[in-house]
Amino acid sequence: MDWTLAATYWPFVLGLMVTGVASGIAAGLLGIGGGAIIVPALSTSLMVSGYDSDVVQHVAVGTSLAIIIPTGIMSARAHFKRRALDMKVLRLWVPFIVAGTLIGGLMAGWFSGDVLRIVFAVMAFVIAANIVSGFQTKLMGHLHGSSLTHRVSAFVVGYISALMGIGGGSLTVPTLVAFGSSMHAAVGTSAGIGVAIAISGTIGFVISGWGVAGLPPLSPGYVNFGGVAAGGGAGGGFAPVGAALAHRLDQKTLKYVFAAFPVVVGLNMVWTVVNG
Repeated sequence: MDWTLAATYWPFVLGLMVTGVASGIAAGLLGIGGGAIIVPALSTSLMVSGYDSDVVQHVAVGTSLAIIIPTGIMSARAHFKRRALDMKVLRLWVPFIVAGTLIGGLMAGWFSGDVLRIVFAVMAFVIAANIVSGFQTKLMGHLHGSSLTHRVSAFVVGYISALMGIGGGSLTVPTLVAFGSSMHAAVGTSAGIGVAIAISGTIGFVISGWGVAGLPPLSPGYVNFGGVAAGGGAGGGFAPVGAALAHRLDQKTLKYVFAAFPVVVGLNMVWTVVNG
């Protein structure tokens, strides 16, 4: 290993350990994988370490998906213990969300870093607007009994989640609420769905980034194992804390906490594009 390069890499690992704690709590609290925290943090810390801006966003997204695997498992486990994980919906969604995520991960290499940032920011604002206004419920609520609608939704959520580097909770939770789930059941089920998204998306990013020049150390494709170890360990340990907090909040409070979150990270991503 080039030790000079490794010396510039430590801010990335240290930042990921701190970020992992926050993402783990968010995963348990909101049913998200924590990618909305991890991606901006990864991107910023890699740019500070001197890596190319285009490679940075791809590594941030791919590594975020890998980190979501342990945080999602711990979050889903905590919600399952509280009977807030709908296994019927989980079985219906998983095959189609895996297909969408894998295709999104494989196609990620086709897009520039700024395109991925714009996708992230736009979807973050759409997610927040949907949670507050409930337009998705008005459009899709009457289709809650349709298995086809569930499957198409799962595929679309998987594809977009792969490009954003998130566990899909920001999209899955409002969709499940639109289909009639309670906020707590949607959050718990989303945590389980996020694990499937993370696994298939990680595979896609490893394949699409294999052999790309200028990657950080310990990066098979667009997934960085140093970041996974630092962020995933911390995130997995703190996900149950977030899950416990979620079940202490009423549904209305949880809804507005959920809505505020993507606005903040979306604004941060817009700032990165404008000032990049």
